[in-house]
Amino acid sequence: MTTALQSPPRRTTSRLQDASLLNGPMLLLRSIKGFRRSQSWAWLASIPLALLGLGVFTFSARAEVALSDLTGPQAASFLADNLWLFIATILVIFMNAGFAMVEAGMCRQKNAVNILAKNLFVFALAVTAYWVIGYSLMYGGSVIDGWLYFQGLFVDPDPSGALECAAAGDTGCLVPAVDFLFQSAFAGTAATIVSGLVAERVKFGEFVVFSIVLTAFIYPIAGSWQWNGGWLAELGFIDFAGSSIVHSVGGWAGLVGAMLLGPRIGKFVDGKAQAMPGHNMAIATLGALILWIGWYGFNPGSELAMDQYVAYVAVTTTLAAAGGAIAATVLSTITSGKPDLTMIINGILAGLVSITAGCGNMTFAGSWLAGAVGGLIVVVAVAALDSAGIDDPVGAFSVHGVCGVWGTVVIGLWGVDGMDPGAAGIGLLNGGGINQFFIQALGAAAYGIWTVVTCWIAWQIIGGFFGGIRVSEAEETQGLDIGEHGMEAYPDFASS
Repeated sequence: MTTALQSPPRRTTSRLQDASLLNGPMLLLRSIKGFRRSQSWAWLASIPLALLGLGVFTFSARAEVALSDLTGPQAASFLADNLWLFIATILVIFMNAGFAMVEAGMCRQKNAVNILAKNLFVFALAVTAYWVIGYSLMYGGSVIDGWLYFQGLFVDPDPSGALECAAAGDTGCLVPAVDFLFQSAFAGTAATIVSGLVAERVKFGEFVVFSIVLTAFIYPIAGSWQWNGGWLAELGFIDFAGSSIVHSVGGWAGLVGAMLLGPRIGKFVDGKAQAMPGHNMAIATLGALILWIGWYGFNPGSELAMDQYVAYVAVTTTLAAAGGAIAATVLSTITSGKPDLTMIINGILAGLVSITAGCGNMTFAGSWLAGAVGGLIVVVAVAALDSAGIDDPVGAFSVHGVCGVWGTVVIGLWGVDGMDPGAAGIGLLNGGGINQFFIQALGAAAYGIWTVVTCWIAWQIIGGFFGGIRVSEAEETQGLDIGEHGMEAYPDFASS
């Protein structure tokens, strides 16, 4: 038996005034009652929270001085607008849970952990990339007028401009912090859509890198063309909440990845698509309902103010979702003989995507009809992708890509000029002529071309640098949960 030799304990300074710069802080903590016991070190975890509270207090103190210069109605309007956008942001962020549940539920049990990890992690990536450079590229100053914008790295949180706006009596005066948070949630949505198209065979690390590129550069540059007064906005293009800017961009980006990856093993046999049922339709259904609720932040929140039109946008959103669900259910029942739950889910989402661009430019009847046509389109699009040999495990491109284009173009068919009763028609079928239709089609095509080209380049570079973007055949057969993460979603259950 051997005995380990222990060095004598170091001499410690017992008096604070004699302590060095290095051990002085620790001696000060030990001198406080409660920090002498080792288990009390857990209290140190409260330090970051205290610092956060101090920062909030400092901001509040500065804002309070400026707010005191506003009249009562001005201050109330300013606070209501910013509070509403913050609530809407929370709803949009919560949509990440809905996307995760829909995708995981519609895919196989052996890949559930991988799907949940991607959907959870991608929002962290999106917020970071968008904070560093994406927000600046989307809402910065003009570099190439109409096409490229930039304002430097990171987000400037100075609220003085918003307070000056409120003092002038304007509405929708948003502090940069809450506006950034809202916009970053949209960027995260675009990246999350990609996850569904490449599910069950993409490498986790390569997907992470692509998500950073998408949210830092590809999505923000395209978004600036409309939402920062770019060339599409100058033409009169309408995309109220992002049917093209968010949903079709995510759909096109994912489609390129799905085509480069190829179909899952066993998806196509002798050229015919084989059913690969999802492992948990209960959580997929719950995910759809979460997304429906989250859309009330997505669309009404895009009003960017708490005014009389928020409720109007909420109703157009609801009616389109209802129309999409009904139409998809009817058509899938006719084609397959029985109501298909996956098509009910995708019908709801198709209706929501179909109204996202025009939720501020549709009558109630027009909204329901737009959603219903979207519900029909998604059923046809799912079958068309299977016929083309493209594997889209959850129907993400059919919902977000195809219906994103439809939701953009339909404004040029029966859109109206605003949300006021009796607003004039701007569409081809309601007296507005064909001009708006061509503008909407041009915008939808521009987003498709930009995304396909840039994402093809990005996927190719990432694949070349990391030795491909697809997992090995053995990993795919075993399941990405084990191959990529070393764990299972349901370790106590045996798969049938």
